[in-house]
Amino acid sequence: MDLSYTKEEQAFREEVRTFLEEKLPKSMSDKVRRGEHIGKEGHELWHSILNEQGWLSFNWPKEFGGAEWNAVQRHIFEDQCAAAYAPRIVPFGLSMLAPVLQKFGSKEQQDHYLPRILDGTDWWCQGYSEPGAGSDLASLKTRAVREGDHYVVNGQKTWTTLGQYADWIFCLVRTDPDAKQQEGISFLLIDMNTPGIEVRPIVLLDGTPEVNEVFFDNVRVPVENLVGEENKGWTYAKYLLTHERTGIAGVGFSRAGLDAVKRVARQESANGRPLIENPHFAARLAQVEIDLMAMSTTNLRIISQAAAGAAPGVESSMLKVKGTIIRQEINDLARRAVGPYAMPFASEAVEGDNDPVGPEYAGPVAAQYFNNRKLSIFGGSNEIQRGIIAKVKMGG
Repeated sequence: MDLSYTKEEQAFREEVRTFLEEKLPKSMSDKVRRGEHIGKEGHELWHSILNEQGWLSFNWPKEFGGAEWNAVQRHIFEDQCAAAYAPRIVPFGLSMLAPVLQKFGSKEQQDHYLPRILDGTDWWCQGYSEPGAGSDLASLKTRAVREGDHYVVNGQKTWTTLGQYADWIFCLVRTDPDAKQQEGISFLLIDMNTPGIEVRPIVLLDGTPEVNEVFFDNVRVPVENLVGEENKGWTYAKYLLTHERTGIAGVGFSRAGLDAVKRVARQESANGRPLIENPHFAARLAQVEIDLMAMSTTNLRIISQAAAGAAPGVESSMLKVKGTIIRQEINDLARRAVGPYAMPFASEAVEGDNDPVGPEYAGPVAAQYFNNRKLSIFGGSNEIQRGIIAKVKMGG
């Protein structure tokens, strides 16, 4: 599925490969390959390695210290990182908050927060979803009341990914309860060490506390932590979500996952022959590869538009829907390929010193399958995204 690269692009791909061979710690890539969690220290180490190379901010404009790669460079980098089993780049500060600050934040906010995102001083999490306000995000109820030079915040956020590690949370809050839903929301930056904030872990089906509930009880937030204008937060939220949904497509992860499924299918047997020769399995494998090739081309086009300064529109919803379907299909093919070895899914089956169940490649399959069921829900459920696509493209 390789594209036809120019000489310059081929040289860049070799540069990325060499960098990964020399700088990506083997112990880290081994953990990723086995489906183990590398924890906060692991993510921070990988971020620091990329930042030292000048590649952590690959999607940032040069005026903010970014590498400002073009679409093909981003594609090559993400593809090679996935193939090398590099950890994912945690997106909340780098790819979600940073574009909002760069477009809507004050000069003071840009000068203060952007360098701290790059050097790892601040770990960010996202405060969007609430109980009863997930896909219908505009119905959120967390309130922020202006009292002098502070906002007083009360409410609850949920499904806060990696919030247990976070120093800061960017948060949607309701500042005008009498306005129409989308018109009374503001975008606040909140220090997680502020009195009144409580983080409670939510243990997922695979046994990991990846997400959390965050409670706000009379949390005082300085007014200067408001991004942009009061009650204009929905505009900033939509801008952020288009970047998030484009990233959820996960082309690089899907490529690496598809290659892994092919390797497994060559080793596992069905009716005395390699599974990859089974007509039904091979047909599903071929279909998902065709879909991935088509989505990869679309993804490049959308990234090119974003690099030119345009926020992705309904196309980001299309990528989100198709990308998550592809990733879940790959997970299902992997689960079927390893057969009964996919039955254990508790985190103990793939973590620590426990004896492996079946071949090494079978260890993370079930955990990944269960965990990635969420892909079609977070970032705006696929059902909601289909409604957006229909409304914009067909006038529904």
